[in-house]
Amino acid sequence: MLNSTTPSEWARRLVRGAYDLHVHVEPDVMRRQVTDLQLARRCQDVGLAGFALKSHYVPTAERAAVLNEALNKETGHEEMGQGGVRVIGALTLNASVGGLNPIAVEIAAREGARILWMPTLDAANHRAKHADLPPGATPPMWLALQRDLDAQGVGVPAVDVLDDAGRPLPATREVLRLAARHQLVVATGHLSAYESRVVAEAAFEAGVRHVIATHPEFPQQDMSLDDQLALAGQGAFLERCFTTPFTGKYDWARMAGNIRATGAEHTIITTDLGQPHNPPVEDGLPLMADALRAAGFTDEEITTMIVSNSRLLAGPDQGNAA
Repeated sequence: MLNSTTPSEWARRLVRGAYDLHVHVEPDVMRRQVTDLQLARRCQDVGLAGFALKSHYVPTAERAAVLNEALNKETGHEEMGQGGVRVIGALTLNASVGGLNPIAVEIAAREGARILWMPTLDAANHRAKHADLPPGATPPMWLALQRDLDAQGVGVPAVDVLDDAGRPLPATREVLRLAARHQLVVATGHLSAYESRVVAEAAFEAGVRHVIATHPEFPQQDMSLDDQLALAGQGAFLERCFTTPFTGKYDWARMAGNIRATGAEHTIITTDLGQPHNPPVEDGLPLMADALRAAGFTDEEITTMIVSNSRLLAGPDQGNAA
């Protein structure tokens, strides 16, 4: 069961060296429980390698670069990879950055971004289902913000990724071409299962090496096991987030079953943490390790999902490309 809020010492040891590739921390447009610098120091204390800064609204590569310089000075590491914590920048293709905006992707990549998320809150699929939650589930914080923006008339068209025939739009292919050129990890955001499969196929065809199917169990995605198996068959990683079952948005036993069916080698564990009412961000990965062990997964499988795959997707530190 994923209901404990205190990770075991075994789990703390097992996840050392892992990256959490999906966190929401301050500064942000909504309140978070910890700042990015505070989280970096906490990761250092518990032996995590680092984290990716996820924002639905702004690019984070510049912010990550500033943090890494500050952390290097604090810890005395001249370069990352020598025992220090590394913060990873990203870009999400929502309306606030121009949607499927090639120049935004190019600039973010040159500034050292590693992860490119397809549209999340502005995806057509998300707009259609943004309030669809299971009974008793904790509403996501962005839901209140979205309702407030709607009430003020601050609205923009949804960011589509496919045409009426279900094929990638030219703009979708262009941002994927740039992602391949800079070898960014492409994450499917809040696209539907069908959209995710089409975008994953187009990404691999463009030369992208790594694709992440973003939290397939989240209510706005709610991907069937067949869809998940298809994505794994394409070569994508399935992202399992701590918050999804912890906040009652999906049954933990079903998620564990999906992981077993698709395989540890195709699974990446993240937390999606940072909300004030949830456990500390740095506790999410070890809490998942404890839950996976209780579900019968081996230490080797858990290490693959949490440590090995996160380090593969984090990639080597390249600094700014420009």
